[in-house]
Amino acid sequence: MNFLSTVEGSLLENFFPKGWDMKKMDECCEKGVEREDFWHKDFNPISCENIYEFDTLMGHEIAMQIKNAREKGEKLAMILPVGPMGMYRWAVYFLKEWNVKCDHVYTFNMDEWSDSEGNTLENTNPASFEYSMKEAFFDKLGENTIPPAQRNFAIKENLPTYPEKIAALKVEGAKLVLVFGIGRACHIAFWEPHFADEFSSVEEWKKQCYRIGAKLHPLTIEQNAITSFKSRTTLVPCRANTVGPGLFLQADYIIGGCDGSLGRGMGWQGMSFLTTLHYGPDMNITSSFMPTLPGKLFYLKELAGPLTAECN
Repeated sequence: MNFLSTVEGSLLENFFPKGWDMKKMDECCEKGVEREDFWHKDFNPISCENIYEFDTLMGHEIAMQIKNAREKGEKLAMILPVGPMGMYRWAVYFLKEWNVKCDHVYTFNMDEWSDSEGNTLENTNPASFEYSMKEAFFDKLGENTIPPAQRNFAIKENLPTYPEKIAALKVEGAKLVLVFGIGRACHIAFWEPHFADEFSSVEEWKKQCYRIGAKLHPLTIEQNAITSFKSRTTLVPCRANTVGPGLFLQADYIIGGCDGSLGRGMGWQGMSFLTTLHYGPDMNITSSFMPTLPGKLFYLKELAGPLTAECN
């Protein structure tokens, strides 16, 4: 007997997104990080021994993109997450060591907690993503920081302006860099798998630039309860404002991170990571499009498996 044979008729039957092929996802978990034919030729997974190496390498990659654009005299647009977070400390370190001024950078935070109408937390609330970005990145850059007028946050009045702003920057020659983590439900930003049910084709799905007050999947809520709210599910918002594939799939370069190890052999991100690598592009698995873009996906090596049962 295996898990898949017990789903039918159980409470899990209507829990997982209906577009998920669970057998195919299980097969992805049996693979390592070998290349697939659908990967972009310049997409590369980068193994990290531990979280310290992970944070350093990912922060260095972010800083290098900013430094390279500066040296070329080009503007740089970046879609940024709040998580992973350790990378920002090292991005700041390298940029300050190199004395790189960041007034050529335009940032677009990919999401923010909200209610059903898209109203968000006050930016003075430590749980808000805007507060977190200022504390971890913008304020620590000091006098060379990204100008406040060039920072965009996913509040309901501003998120709808993202497509026009990014398009204008691209016309001016700006490179668009996507920095991201992969959710337990294989989301990018908070673009959830069940959103695919609303669209008749992947082409229509790919045109969606953002969503206000997006309804989050239970897997996402529990992931954030564990990673950001010390297990307190009652504090996790059930909705968020988020960018969609119409924006993040425009990326000219991606910097991804999977650091979902909890220690003592426990982790939450292994299946999401391997499904991302091997499932193949599918609008029911948002992250499955990431390997089709050029860039790097940093990961803790234990997430590559083997993903087998172990009591802890």
